[in-house]
Order: sequence, then C-alpha cells, then structure tokens
Amino acid sequence: MKKEHKIKVEPIRDKKVLNEFINELNTGKNGRRNVLIFKIGLSTGLRISDIIKIKVSDVKGKTEFELVEQKTTKKRKVYLHNVLTELTEYLNTLDDVQIWLFSNTWDNSKHISSNQFYKILQKAANSLELDYIGTHSMRKTFGYWYYREYKDVATLMTIFNHSSPSITLRYIGITDEEIRNTLKDFKIF
Repeated sequence: MKKEHKIKVEPIRDKKVLNEFINELNTGKNGRRNVLIFKIGLSTGLRISDIIKIKVSDVKGKTEFELVEQKTTKKRKVYLHNVLTELTEYLNTLDDVQIWLFSNTWDNSKHISSNQFYKILQKAANSLELDYIGTHSMRKTFGYWYYREYKDVATLMTIFNHSSPSITLRYIGITDEEIRNTLKDFKIF
C-alpha cells in the first residue's frame, strides 16, 4: 500500500504563481471547469465540499445565491460578481439537463468529488513544483489576499465562520509570515 505524506497546505502568496497555477489548471478537456472551481474558491472562500455541490439552478441567471455550508450547517450568501463572466460562458457549454454545475468527468449525473479535484490540483502543483497546494489552498488564498487588501480580520472571521481572529490569521498563514518578516530585521545589538 502506498503511504501518502501529508502536506502543509498554504495560500498562494505570489500573484505571478497564482496566475501560472490558473493557467496550468486550464489545460485538458476539463480545463474551463477546473479553473472555474478554483476561481469560485478564490473569490468566495467556500470549502471544496460546498463548491462541488453547487447546482446549475443555484447560479443560472443569478449574481448571488444562498447555501448551507456542509461543515458548519450555517447559511451563507455567496456572491458571484467576480466570476460572473466565466460562469456565464461555462453555463453556455453545459447540457440543458445537467443538474450539477461541476459534474463528474465520467458521469454527468454526479458532481465531481473533492478527491478528484484534489488530484487535479496536485497535478497542476507538481508541474509547477509547488509542494503546498491542496483543496484548502483556494480558501486560504482568498483569506490571505482579502486580509492583505482590507486588514479586516473580523469580517474574514465571519466569512470563514471561525470563532476567533487568531484562528483566522493562523489559517491564512499571516501569523507565521508576520513573525518571519518582523524577526528577519530584528536586532538587539
């Protein structure tokens, strides 16, 4: 039995790397689907378990919708403004009878699995020699860039349904980064 190593999943902190990663996801016959899954994760902070269960009827002709998060069972409003163009173009490629927004490659009656999308992410990450990518990278990257832009940990904490600011900052890797950055220039003598 092959032993799998656990990776420490991190946000993508470099916009050039982020764009390269998105371009890598865009290869193959399901590239458009894979990029849209990733971009929805990047622009909403949703977990992969919630993204894969989005139905066509949830989003068709809408700029926002509500879902119940699988992990927390809390209602969450999802805003699609940042991915509306890609979403509309993608919807136009789907069969009229398709239920799931992101269907399984082999069976349109089922949605893509979290594990299947993890493997897609790993393939793209390996080709770019990135060793910190997993399904939570989308959510962590969203949080990282949201915090970098707004410095609003309270709102981010609410978006993530976290119980404290320290959990949110640790989750998006800000704490480690800030410690590293402050200590590299710190001198007592």
